[in-house]
Amino acid sequence: MAATLGVVANLSILAFFKYNHLVAASLGAQVGQIGSLGQALLLLPLPVGISFYTFHGISLVVDAWRGKVPKAEPFRPARHYRNTLLYIIFFPQLVAGPIVKAADFMPQIGWKKLDDVDWRTVFHHTVVGYFLKVVIADNLAQQTTFIACPACQNLSSIDLATLLVGYSVQIFADFCGYSSIAIGIAALLGYRLPINFNRPYIASSIADFWRRWHISLSSFLREYLYIPLGGNRRGPVRTYANLIVVMGLGGLWHGAEWSYAVWGLWHGVGLAVERACGGSEPTSRSFLLRAFRIAGVFVFVTLGWLLFKLPDFSDALQYLSAMATNTHIRPSLLRCLVIAAYALPVFAYHLLPSQRFGTVQRQMAVEGLLLGAIILNSGSSNAFIYFQF
Repeated sequence: MAATLGVVANLSILAFFKYNHLVAASLGAQVGQIGSLGQALLLLPLPVGISFYTFHGISLVVDAWRGKVPKAEPFRPARHYRNTLLYIIFFPQLVAGPIVKAADFMPQIGWKKLDDVDWRTVFHHTVVGYFLKVVIADNLAQQTTFIACPACQNLSSIDLATLLVGYSVQIFADFCGYSSIAIGIAALLGYRLPINFNRPYIASSIADFWRRWHISLSSFLREYLYIPLGGNRRGPVRTYANLIVVMGLGGLWHGAEWSYAVWGLWHGVGLAVERACGGSEPTSRSFLLRAFRIAGVFVFVTLGWLLFKLPDFSDALQYLSAMATNTHIRPSLLRCLVIAAYALPVFAYHLLPSQRFGTVQRQMAVEGLLLGAIILNSGSSNAFIYFQF
C-alpha cells in the first residue's frame, strides 16, 4: 500500500504541473472562465526537470519496495534523507537524463576522492557531448528552422526531405550530446551514469531502435510499466495492447500536447505490427536485406520526429503535403550540402565499427579534432531540445 501511494503521489505531482493546461484545453475551459483560483493554478510555472525527478521518485519507491535499495545499518534519518535528496536532484542529469534507477545509484553514494576520478571518461564524454551539441546540433538548428510553416510550403520536395533528415540528426546530436556531458560531469564527481545511446540509427527493427535510443527511458518503461502490465506473458493480443499503451504514455510524458501522444502511438503501433509480423528479431544475414531494414526503420523514426518539430497536426500535414507535391520546385544545393556536411560525422559514428577507435592514442587524436571543431565551428547557442520535457 505504501509503495502504491508513493507512485500515485509522484504521478499526481507530475500530472498537476505538467498536464493542467492540456486537461483544461481538452475540457474546453478557457483561462478567463475558471475563476481566479483556477487561473492561478494554470499559471504556475513548470518546475525544472520535473519529468526526470518524478521518474527518480517512482524508481526509489518501487526499488525500495522490491528490496533492491541497500539499507544502511544502523539507520540514521539525517543520512537517509540526505542520500534520498541527492538521488532525486543529482544535477548533471536532472534536466534531460539519463534516468538512473535507485538500485543503481544509491549504492554509489559515499565519500569521493580526487584520485578515484576516471579522467579519461570525464574528458571523452564531455568533449564528445559538446561536439555533438554545439557543432552538430546547434549548426543544424539554423537550417531546420525552415521546417516551420508556412516557410516550408515554398521549398522543394528534396529540400523538405533533407531538412527532415537534418532534424533527425539534430535531435540525436542534441540529446546524445546532453547525455554524454551528463555522464562526463557525473564521472568527475565520482558517479557512474548509464550509457543512453548506442548508435540508434543503425537499428534494423523498431524494437532494436528502442534498445538503442534513450536506453534509460526504454529500460524504465519496460521495468516499471510494461512488465507490471503483463508484458508479453498474457498472449499476443495483450502484448500488442501493452506495447501501444506503454508507448502512448511514453509519448505523452514527453510533453503536454496530444501530438506527443500520437508520436508515442506511432511507435507503439509500429512495435505491435512488427511483432505480429515476426520482424522484431531479424535473423537474415543478408547485407542488402539488413541495409533495407535499417533504411526503413530510419524513415519510420524520422517521419515520427516531425511531430516533435511541428506539434500542431495541421502544420505537420502541410509539411508532408508540400514534400509530396513540391517536386517541381528547384532544390537549394547549398542548403542540402550544409545539412549533409553536419550530418556526416553522425552517420560516420553510426557506421564505423567502434573497434576502429579502440586504442587510447586513436581516441585522443579524434577527441583533439573534436575539440578543435568546438573552438572553431560552434553554432549559435540553443537550448537543449529535451529541456522542454
